[in-house]
Amino acid sequence: MPWYGLNVCSTWRAVSRSELLWQDLCRRVWSRRRSSLPSWRDEFVRLHRTAANFRNRRCAYSQLLPASSDALSCRRLALSDHHLVAGFHDGSVLLFDLPAGQLLATYRADPHRDRLGRFSQAISGIIFLAEPNECLTFSSQDGDIHVASLDVSGSVRRAHVGNLMEDGTLVDFTGDARWWVGLFAGVPGRSWHIWDADTEQLVYVGGTLTDSHAILGWHMLTDLSRPVLARTRIAEPGIVVGCTPTSMEVVDLNDSGTILNQQELPHGAVVDSVDACECRVMAVDSRGLVKVREVPTLQELCRFNTGRRVEGQQQQGTVRVKACMNWCYAIVCSGRGVRVWDATTGAYLYSFRERIGEAAVAAANDRYVSAWADDSGLHLWDFGAL
Repeated sequence: MPWYGLNVCSTWRAVSRSELLWQDLCRRVWSRRRSSLPSWRDEFVRLHRTAANFRNRRCAYSQLLPASSDALSCRRLALSDHHLVAGFHDGSVLLFDLPAGQLLATYRADPHRDRLGRFSQAISGIIFLAEPNECLTFSSQDGDIHVASLDVSGSVRRAHVGNLMEDGTLVDFTGDARWWVGLFAGVPGRSWHIWDADTEQLVYVGGTLTDSHAILGWHMLTDLSRPVLARTRIAEPGIVVGCTPTSMEVVDLNDSGTILNQQELPHGAVVDSVDACECRVMAVDSRGLVKVREVPTLQELCRFNTGRRVEGQQQQGTVRVKACMNWCYAIVCSGRGVRVWDATTGAYLYSFRERIGEAAVAAANDRYVSAWADDSGLHLWDFGAL
C-alpha cells in the first residue's frame, strides 16, 4: 500500500502540527534558534533541503565582483541568511544583499585617521548580527572598531579607538551578540582583548598566545604578502578559539579570559585554514592534513588529507590554503580548486565545478559559500536556491 494510503493516528497528526516540536527539532538538529520563515515546520523543511543540496553539490553559482583593476584585495568575508559582507585592505567594507547579490552599501573607516604603516586600516575582522537588530561591526589592523547600522546606508561610527603603541596590531577580530574578541600581536602579554558587545566597554586584556610572533605583528602594517599570523573564532556561545602557526588556545569569555585548554601544534598550522562552528574547530597542518577537534577539549574528532604539503612554501607565502566550515561540512580552497569534506567523518564529498584560482579568503554558513580570489574576484555558491 502506498505510504499516502496509511492511516495516521490523530495523536501524531496533532503533534506534527506543533510549532514547539518543529522549533525543538530545528534547535536540536540544525542548532537554529531563529526562523526565517513563517512557521518552524517550514524552517525545518528548508534546512533539510539545503543540507541535502549541500551534500549533493546542488547549488547556484554567481560572480558578485570581478577582479579589481586597482589591485584591491579582500581580507575578510562574513555571511548571514540575507547578507554578505566583504572587507578590503584599503579599509572599505561592502554589504551585499542575498541571494540577489546586489551591492547595498559601502562603509569606510575614518580616512583622516593617522596611519602607522600602509595597511594600518586594512580590515581585520567582521561581525554581522541579524538579531535583534541587523548590525555590522568591523575592525582594522590599527585596533579601531567601527559599528554600522543597516538602517542608514553608509553610516558608520567608531566604537573603539585603537592604540598601536600600547596593544600592537589587531590581527583578527570576531564576536557575537554578547562579546567582541580581538587577537593582537606586537606587545607581549596583551594578545587577547575582550569587549562587552552591549556596552562596548573593554573588560579584559591579557594572554601570551601571540607573544612569539610580536615582530611579525608589526610587519603586517606594511606587508600583507606574508602568511596570516593568527586567527580567532567563536566556537560556541562564551567560548573562543585562537590559533597561531605553532599553538591553539581555548578561552572562556564568561570567566574573564580564563584559558580552558592549550595545545602545541608539532606540525604547525596554516592559520588561514582555521575555522570553528558548532563546538568544533578545524585547521590544516604543514603536511596538508586537516584535523577537526572538539571544543573545549581539543580532542580529535576526525581527520582527512588535502593531498598537498604546504611546509616551507607556506612559510614563504607562495602557497595559499584557505578553509572554512559550517555545521557539517569543511570547505578547503587550494591550488586544486574548492573541495568539500564531511566535517563529522572526514569523508571526501566533491569539488566545486568552478575554478576561481587561488582564494585569498573564504567563508561559509548553512546555505552559502563565498570566496575571493585576487585573479577572479568575489564568488558565491547558493545551496538553498534549488
